[in-house]
Amino acid sequence: MFDAIDAVDSFKIAQRLNVTATALGKKLPVLIEVKLSHEESKHGLSPTEAALELRPYAESLEATAAALVRAAVGRAGTRGTVRVTASEVVGAEVLPSILAKLHQAHPELVIELVLSNRTEDLLRREADIAVRMVRPTQQALVVRHVGDVELGLHARRDYLERRGTPSNVAELRGHSLIGFDHENTFIRSVRERGFALERGMFALRSDSDLAQLAALRAGFGIGVCQVGLARRSADLVRLLPTSFSFKLEMWLAMHADLRSSARCRVVADALAAGLAAYAE
Repeated sequence: MFDAIDAVDSFKIAQRLNVTATALGKKLPVLIEVKLSHEESKHGLSPTEAALELRPYAESLEATAAALVRAAVGRAGTRGTVRVTASEVVGAEVLPSILAKLHQAHPELVIELVLSNRTEDLLRREADIAVRMVRPTQQALVVRHVGDVELGLHARRDYLERRGTPSNVAELRGHSLIGFDHENTFIRSVRERGFALERGMFALRSDSDLAQLAALRAGFGIGVCQVGLARRSADLVRLLPTSFSFKLEMWLAMHADLRSSARCRVVADALAAGLAAYAE
């Protein structure tokens, strides 16, 4: 909560306190230690009354610091760093070719790519731009729908030659299935569509989409894959396309304050064009 104190404009704070910025930097840790020391309780550590009183001020400082960083980013042109976050599969399989073309056009740009299925917090600047498979709802974000990604069942051709090709959903139970270890939102949505997916059905379980994709490509068995990715490999065959087909929306999200950033706009436009072409 109080990390933002290090990031705020210490010069302005120092002016208000009539001390030098250097002196302020030395005093702040001491002030925080005195004011915000925690008390022991049966539940562990708890904030002191002073800490609770100071909390809204610290949150205000944090918001101001984040706004300061975003405003500074907007004045740097297309040179500098842009931090992009995306899911494992999109980040590892789809974005590299898009980012390669972007780098050729703008070699002065530095891209930080974070692969995570966790929803990164754009409001706290954990990332500048996010590629998400659900629509972000925070009002402070600018969002853009770039397309829909279709998911389907696939298996490698030689696996099907060994084990046979299922002709209906019921016959999937006789095959080596690749699936999840822990249930997530997607699994619940699949179940709502009438597919009773259960953890015990899978011969290989992993919560990593990249691990599932690697197992599918290795011929382990039948698994879910983005149709656009599967089309890149002649060895992968789609199964039961009329029975098993799901679409995920793909969105770009960016903090509204970054619209004035030339480099963020360049990256966002390149991602939007590349991802739209991939979705099509």
